[in-house]
Amino acid sequence: MPNTVVFIGPSLPLEEAKKILPTAEFLPPATRGDLTNAVAAGAKTIALIDGVFFQDRAVGHREILAAVRSGVSVFGSSSMGALRASEMDTLGMTGVGEIYHWYKDGKIIADDEVGLVYDSVTHTALSEPMVNIRASFAAAKAAGVLDEADETKLLCACKAIYYPDRTYRRVIREASITKEKKSALAAWLETNAVDQKRLDAVECLTCVRDAL
Repeated sequence: MPNTVVFIGPSLPLEEAKKILPTAEFLPPATRGDLTNAVAAGAKTIALIDGVFFQDRAVGHREILAAVRSGVSVFGSSSMGALRASEMDTLGMTGVGEIYHWYKDGKIIADDEVGLVYDSVTHTALSEPMVNIRASFAAAKAAGVLDEADETKLLCACKAIYYPDRTYRRVIREASITKEKKSALAAWLETNAVDQKRLDAVECLTCVRDAL
């Protein structure tokens, strides 16, 4: 196994990830025990970006701590990695990106903020994670498409939808904002939606590359 291992899935297309960190080994979203296995196989640097949440046992805190204590550099970002880094940065894990900071600062606290469903073969996202929706609505507000009250209503509607069913279309449909605002927002999102998970994954892999 190469010295650098990256656990990645729907947050960033594999071909894009390989362009940033071509010498790494890229593995699917991590489950419980995968980091332990990577360390045992000789990994010296691990980037935890994507990991399972509800469909299998999630990456454990103890295996991350054991990796760090054995001298492995462990980075976390975007999804499961951001969540675990916010919990373990004081113990040696390195958090990267906006989503990590949102968890660290308490702006978000729930696992479902980064949860989504995806194709198990291609890792293509089939729903929209709430962190991306938050980032997009914040950008729409900054652009004058929404006001603060609209943003709040949209986020409330989003939170009320079970995470596998979250899409921009459904959130907009169920939010209690005017038809005019709904139409304007839908049109704006076609070219301006923010993929915060992707942005954070790129930042994380760039940080790993620079550290190496």
